Amino acid sequence: MAETGVAGLAPTAAGSTAPRWNVLPIVELVLLALAAALPLALPDYLTVFATRVTILALFALSFDLVWGYAGIMSFGQALFFGAAGYGVALLGRDLNISAVLLLLPAGVLIGLAFALLLGGFLLLGRHPTSMIFVALGTLTGSYAADRLARGWYYLGGQNGIPSIPPMTLGSYEFEEGPVFYYFALALLVLVYLLCRFLVRSQFGLALAGLRENETRIAFFGYKTQHLKAIVFAIGGAIAGLAGSLYAVHEGFVWPNMVGVVISTQVVLYVLFGGSGTLIGAVIGTVIIEGVSFWLSDNYRDIWPIILGVLLLLVILFRPLGLISFVLSERERVGSFGVRSRKSSHEKVGHGAS
Repeated sequence: MAETGVAGLAPTAAGSTAPRWNVLPIVELVLLALAAALPLALPDYLTVFATRVTILALFALSFDLVWGYAGIMSFGQALFFGAAGYGVALLGRDLNISAVLLLLPAGVLIGLAFALLLGGFLLLGRHPTSMIFVALGTLTGSYAADRLARGWYYLGGQNGIPSIPPMTLGSYEFEEGPVFYYFALALLVLVYLLCRFLVRSQFGLALAGLRENETRIAFFGYKTQHLKAIVFAIGGAIAGLAGSLYAVHEGFVWPNMVGVVISTQVVLYVLFGGSGTLIGAVIGTVIIEGVSFWLSDNYRDIWPIILGVLLLLVILFRPLGLISFVLSERERVGSFGVRSRKSSHEKVGHGAS
């Protein structure tokens, strides 16, 4: 009798093997199809809201990459998000730059630069740093940036920077609506695919080991602090892209964009959806923002309490997030490397008696 199968194969009654469907690609394709059809069924004001949620999902990806895969608790992820937003706002206000091919790369570079500076300080010391030290360090950075933005007249103080010019591509202006939504969705899909490729690569395998047992990974010869700094910088660049896109979509920036409120908000997105899956960050963002929108419209006085209780229940009873309802633990971790057909048949043969 065949006792066990191999990865991706399930034993049948006749002792042969049959392919076992992976759930993750199905979930991804279904969500992509729903997202692509969304503007066709929504009024204009909800399409604008959906665009905002799409951009926040891009922001959540940056945090899930840093925390869900590398185990770095960045409680100041909004620092990179908001710094890029302020950067593109200043480019539009002072230099009258609105070209998408300049603004978005500038936002990515700003997020990357801030992440390199903060990550170099927190992660590249002589001795490895603890999770608590990094969490408090990033939180302090976000709080300091919030206070700086509120007190600096050049950045608009408490009022922020309003009237950011619309983003342009040649003579075309990106206005709120379906076109902006599909543009944001295309960027989200592109970054998602790049992150998926990254976490399924050899680098992603090292990150997974870093999250589970940093000491053992260091014993294998990996420079764990350098790995952390690299993924921290990549997360900052993605957050910068999301922040610049958010700023031009909303038309203004304000101190809360760099503060601890949004930093905490993105942690809840990932916790609620499921960390270390990428798609969980997207699902968590969509559900929390959608439920918040509906509750605030129907229960204006008590909606934060209802939302808080809902989040608490999910975190208590499904600590792996909502995605754990459909994804097994094995699929959450993923498969690394390519197993040849020949070796698979050999393993099946050895497993049969």
